[in-house]
Amino acid sequence: MWDRFSPGWMKWDALVMEMLAPVGAEMIGALALRDGSEHLDIASGTGEPGLSIAALIPRGRVVLTDLSGGMLAAARANATARGLTNVETRECDVDDLPFGDASFDTITCRFGFMFFPDIAGAITELLRVLRPGGRISAAVWAEPPGNPWATIPLAAIGSEVQLPAPPPDAPGLFRCAAPDAIGGVFRGAGMHDVAETDVRGFLQPASVEDYWTYATEVLAGAVAGLAAADDAARDRIRAAVLGEVRTFEHDGQPQLPLHARCIIGTK
Repeated sequence: MWDRFSPGWMKWDALVMEMLAPVGAEMIGALALRDGSEHLDIASGTGEPGLSIAALIPRGRVVLTDLSGGMLAAARANATARGLTNVETRECDVDDLPFGDASFDTITCRFGFMFFPDIAGAITELLRVLRPGGRISAAVWAEPPGNPWATIPLAAIGSEVQLPAPPPDAPGLFRCAAPDAIGGVFRGAGMHDVAETDVRGFLQPASVEDYWTYATEVLAGAVAGLAAADDAARDRIRAAVLGEVRTFEHDGQPQLPLHARCIIGTK
């Protein structure tokens, strides 16, 4: 699925990176980076926050990992465009990382944990490759009401299409939304100095029409829901989404709120 959507993610990369900049800044600031250190970025997608970290530690080494080769191709293109030479990519599964014990000083995982089949197992594997005293910095989406950038199309689709309910604890956008959902697992795995910080921001597409195009090219849940709707239902969904997004317009530009939660812990 991520390979299939990787062209859309690359197309909208600038918009998404602007949206997620406050989240990346919070995650990076919590790491206390040192130049010359070795950093691992998990579920890197198109490269952030790993590429920003690479720019901050030019004498260090940053490894970007993802299950999707298509996403990592976008990350490599972004690294080249930024002139970063201390970055490498590895296509791999978080449950079975191809690195030795205690290989990295710091680890980031932005919006990955909610998609991992076994969250506790993933954290155990991350701790295996993290050096003692190293930090893991993560981000997940907080509760749905604070994220209309994502919920607007899903609600409109839900009013028209009957989709099967996912099983409990199935991977999904808001699976880790509850406070301490990840912090609690960090502590359960033996990490200390665990803290959670809420971060808010906005998705600001150029127009409501741009938002619709973005949502139908990037948001997998929206694409799947629209595929299950007939032509008339798709037209109604589109009208409902555009109408709702217009309520967030300021000076003609939508400003759709986001609410994320950043988590830091030390091994």
